[in-house]
Amino acid sequence: MNYPLVREKIAPGVYFSSITDKKFKHNRMSVNLIVKLDRQKVTNRAVVPFILRQGSKSCPDFAVLNQRLCDLYGASLDAGIDKFGDYQIIALGIVGIDSRFALENEDMVQRCADLLAEILFDPDITDGRFNEKNTELEKQYLLDTIDAEINDKRTYATIRCKDVMCAEELCSIKKYGYREDAMKITPESAAKTYEELLRTARVEIMFEGCGDPTLAKDIFAQKFAGVKREPIELSRSLVKAQQGAVKEETERMEVKQGKLVMGFRVEGIEDYRRMNMARITFALFGGTANSLLFKNVREKMSLCYYCSSGYDRSNSIMMVCPRTRPCPCGGDGFQRSGSRKCAEGARRGAAPAGDAEKRRVHRPGAGGNQAVYPHRPDGDQRFFGSDGQLVSGADGWRQ
Repeated sequence: MNYPLVREKIAPGVYFSSITDKKFKHNRMSVNLIVKLDRQKVTNRAVVPFILRQGSKSCPDFAVLNQRLCDLYGASLDAGIDKFGDYQIIALGIVGIDSRFALENEDMVQRCADLLAEILFDPDITDGRFNEKNTELEKQYLLDTIDAEINDKRTYATIRCKDVMCAEELCSIKKYGYREDAMKITPESAAKTYEELLRTARVEIMFEGCGDPTLAKDIFAQKFAGVKREPIELSRSLVKAQQGAVKEETERMEVKQGKLVMGFRVEGIEDYRRMNMARITFALFGGTANSLLFKNVREKMSLCYYCSSGYDRSNSIMMVCPRTRPCPCGGDGFQRSGSRKCAEGARRGAAPAGDAEKRRVHRPGAGGNQAVYPHRPDGDQRFFGSDGQLVSGADGWRQ
């Protein structure tokens, strides 16, 4: 059965989308505030949803808010920050059971929507300031999140590769912001940022579940009608297909294994049919246990513990990410034994597919994205180190 996505404009720059399916027992509503990434504002924006999650004027502390959630049969609130292309997304959401399962036939969609709207539109702000205790708590949480980025070395290496590849571009701005800016967050600055977001952000409200979204749509339409809106216009992120000079960087750490990330610029794929073909290509190249990278670099050459690839559609970047083993001799030999050989293996693994594999992959036309495919006919294959550093390029191997 087909369950269509219904999307409506309910206020200037505010859109309500819903998709319903009776097989579910819960409903989820989320409000997504979308703004252009800004180095000066990104950190203050990152703390706002977590402060809002602490409560509202009628629920000034988390204990009262938690009681409200319990009254909604254990509904849950969530907040988050994400990044897509050149945009930062500030999200608030609530999940609750459907009205069919309420003991006293309450309208659970309306009650959950009321609470979410209350948290978004009536936060605990007095004299232009958020609650100081909540602000300090979430400020420390944000600092801990920023500091913890390095703990996951695989993710950290990928982020560093993008930092180097996309320097001077908006997409290189970190979604949680920067430590030095987080230290300067105050109740006043956070409240000012919240008011700016409510006024200028593009808003996408999503409803998924088994209930009737009409009441939720009406509640948010009424709330946004009372806000003087100056929403931004969303535009397609500018994809920089040509990198120019090759960039490379190495970051040394006291670790037992190395993380190698090779970044490839890819021309943007806008056609859906070509995107589907590209997904097959990425899977064939490094997306599964039967991929070229896995079979050659890991299984045949035994150069790493894993070797996979992924495609960042929003930034049109393909990442190849192996985890290399240490060199027995230690020292600089690690890079020669690990990263360079692994990059060489990736180059070999990217050799043209066999006839059976070719039958499963269809390349786009002449205007396609050469870097997407296992072999580039112009030979310009560039392999980057764990922080975006070049291991091999068109001019040969790094010595």
